[in-house]
Amino acid sequence: MASQHHDHTVGHEEGQHHEGMTKGKIWRVFFYLLALTALEFFIALVLVHGGMVQKGLMVNITYIILTLAKAYYIVAYFMHLKFETFGFIMSVSIVFLFIVYFIALMLAEGTYMKSHFNPFPFWPNSQ
Repeated sequence: MASQHHDHTVGHEEGQHHEGMTKGKIWRVFFYLLALTALEFFIALVLVHGGMVQKGLMVNITYIILTLAKAYYIVAYFMHLKFETFGFIMSVSIVFLFIVYFIALMLAEGTYMKSHFNPFPFWPNSQ
């Protein structure tokens, strides 16, 4: 009868468990995200709106970098991707990059098709 029971811990030898998210790590990541968000608001409301920095490419690049950093912390810690194997992380990342690439490709192709092959204007009577 004992031979019929399966051992569900096969492959989980002692010491192979990942550390996981403790309350301290959760709060640390929360405060990192809070600091990044506060920095974004400071740039938007104090620097740009106050006239100290002009809107432009550098401000947009800064926003993109800060947003990607926040996305990393959310995906890595709260979605537990940091604790997965390298192969799984790469498979998810590559699929995500292909999806973003195809969206950009379709937007570019749609813009080209609209500007070159649209025989009818949207508002023909407006002058």
